[in-house]
Amino acid sequence: MIHIRPEDRVFILTGAGLSAESGIPTFRGSDGLWRNFRIEEVASPVAWRNDPRLVWEFYSWRREVAAQCKPNPAHLALAQLEQTLGERLFHCTQNVDSLLEQAGCNNVCHMHGRLMQSRCERAACRQPPFDDRNSYPTLESVPICQCGGRIRPHICWFGEVPYHLEEIGAALDHCTIFICIGSSGVVHPAAGFAAQVKGRHGTRSYYIGPEEPANRRYFDENFWGKAGEVLPKILALK
Repeated sequence: MIHIRPEDRVFILTGAGLSAESGIPTFRGSDGLWRNFRIEEVASPVAWRNDPRLVWEFYSWRREVAAQCKPNPAHLALAQLEQTLGERLFHCTQNVDSLLEQAGCNNVCHMHGRLMQSRCERAACRQPPFDDRNSYPTLESVPICQCGGRIRPHICWFGEVPYHLEEIGAALDHCTIFICIGSSGVVHPAAGFAAQVKGRHGTRSYYIGPEEPANRRYFDENFWGKAGEVLPKILALK
């Protein structure tokens, strides 16, 4: 069990394994290809410069897949935990889908962006990211912002800096419980969060997932199994 005391501040990191249980591809290992393209070939600034229409075709497909998926019991358990802990919970996710929000989570920090949002490619553009559930599978031309820049998915691609790192760092510094769910421990900087809290006096760290993460040595305890089956059983509030 993970015992959460009234004085605890909880940091949760969720990764692709959580969404995979709802049917969203992880793009790691055997399912890491899309139409014979590796994920890095369609999710990077270089890919965007070389063939933005191909990038939009990929993300249109991702949006269509995600739209068919539903939250699993782990998403629902996390929503309930958020409701119980309030501001004592900081939830950071590497996932770009909206399953957590569909389950009832209201305060999720999406460090890699949002699949159902788009934004202008120009850093100087003042237009914020906007909700966009459209798919553009057969674009003749890329959508254009009112400033003249091209509209791209609001996603942190390979080679780009994740979002909200200052806020995330502050939450890591103050947490007394760190829980990682379904993250491979490969993609940085998230893969280093467990190491950042390891050995800090009074801080406990846990991993939940069916497979051993690359950074297993940084966790105090591991719970093996699907998050949807394990998580609802092991959370205990005091």
